[in-house]
Amino acid sequence: MVASLDGAAWSKGVSEGLSGPADRRLFQVLRGLADVILVGAATVRSEGYGPVEARDSWDELRAGRPPTPPIAVVTRRIDLDLGGKFFAATGAQARPIVITCAAAPPDRREAAAAISDVIVAGDDRVEPDQALRALRERGLNHVLCEGGPRLGGGLAAAGLIDEVCLTVSPLLIGGGAARVLNGPVGRTPLRLAQILEEDGFLFTRYVREEP
Repeated sequence: MVASLDGAAWSKGVSEGLSGPADRRLFQVLRGLADVILVGAATVRSEGYGPVEARDSWDELRAGRPPTPPIAVVTRRIDLDLGGKFFAATGAQARPIVITCAAAPPDRREAAAAISDVIVAGDDRVEPDQALRALRERGLNHVLCEGGPRLGGGLAAAGLIDEVCLTVSPLLIGGGAARVLNGPVGRTPLRLAQILEEDGFLFTRYVREEP
């Protein structure tokens, strides 16, 4: 995740305005390490998500694994553009995953199943623990959550976050932007494992404290 100095998770509705060249390089390394990328439906829509592109620099990172990680989108109603670029995987690009609940409209589930792998994880809403369990059953153990704030907040409240990689951008945003995590109250003690700096950006990595 990326945040401004005053805690904003986006600028003008998207996170790109908070980023910089070094942050984008780090973002790609984290993607290359992941087995699967987890993201909320609102983030897919607002950030214009599409399939992950393979990179030559990932050859060593992804040895013994597919060239790209799939993206798993969490959506209660499957209110996505099923004809859009998110579902347009070709060649080495991984087929997307839709994680939804039993209450999702049956016709939307059927349509999504024709172009993606559909996981039902919960009755009236997507349950984070069930979603992660289903990903693990598919051999997708290293999960990179790219947000948004509501999805991250739900994972934190359920005690399911092991590590946080947070870029602090040297900007003050103000206004009503969301925090990095929004949603139910939870408490997860973390310890600082690493910190780097470039061009005024701080790149921090925190890991979960063992009980």
